[in-house]
Amino acid sequence: MYLYYTSDNYVHFICIKAFTLFKVYFILKSTTGYNHIERRAFKVLDKSSKVPLYLQLMNEIIEKIEQETYEEHDKLPSERELCDMYKLSRITVRQALQELEREGYIYKLHGKGTFVSAASIEQNLVKLYSFTEEMKKVGKTPMTKVLSFKEIAIDTRIANKMGLEPLDEVFEVVRLRLADEQPLMYETSYLPKKWFPYLTKEKLMEKPMYDIFSHDYQVHVTRAIERFSATQLRETEAGYLNALTQQPAMLIKRFAYHHEQLIEYTISVARGDKFDYTVELT
Repeated sequence: MYLYYTSDNYVHFICIKAFTLFKVYFILKSTTGYNHIERRAFKVLDKSSKVPLYLQLMNEIIEKIEQETYEEHDKLPSERELCDMYKLSRITVRQALQELEREGYIYKLHGKGTFVSAASIEQNLVKLYSFTEEMKKVGKTPMTKVLSFKEIAIDTRIANKMGLEPLDEVFEVVRLRLADEQPLMYETSYLPKKWFPYLTKEKLMEKPMYDIFSHDYQVHVTRAIERFSATQLRETEAGYLNALTQQPAMLIKRFAYHHEQLIEYTISVARGDKFDYTVELT
């Protein structure tokens, strides 16, 4: 098992050796509605190893998550229970949990405990991608709900972003993007009416937007620019995304072009705990 971590801008490569010595420990696991005793095997950490104990504990918990001993949204043992289970100090356990949270393996709910995060979805940013196709690649079932569809005259602010004139007509499309019925992104798209005459809500409900562009209008997205920034969920967005207001999120602004003509301006709000974006530098 291998674990990568970053410290002081240097990437360290650590090989965690296999441990063969096990103990059996009884822990009290809280569930909604009742408590029960669960019998669980765990590894004894090697205190003579040069690998720091907090990294050994991280690796142990990650292994249990990957093997689905701990499943998504399972509650983990408390800091005190982990101290007792692995004979570690509170400082060591806390450091391991903090690093696991930073890397997205776990999340904390105030007053309730620490839980296993749902697996995040990785998107590679070096090429054009479609939400629908990316979800299919990772074995998830994509779904799009069209929340609203309007024909509007744009204001100066949006006109400037899209290279249009104020009061030009566009379609404003608000959509909710889901994978395996779990809401992930709240999107608002602006599409110039002159490029997509007779576009309807019904069409957008039948097939992916980019398929409509290419099949119905012979318009292809040849390049796109995306801008990323951190944000917090507003009340409406949080409601649709089954999240908390002001929860951290990713704001993504996409400018999609057919050759040199801008055909789509989309503002997406993605749950920060559900996505990893990857850029490969060469």
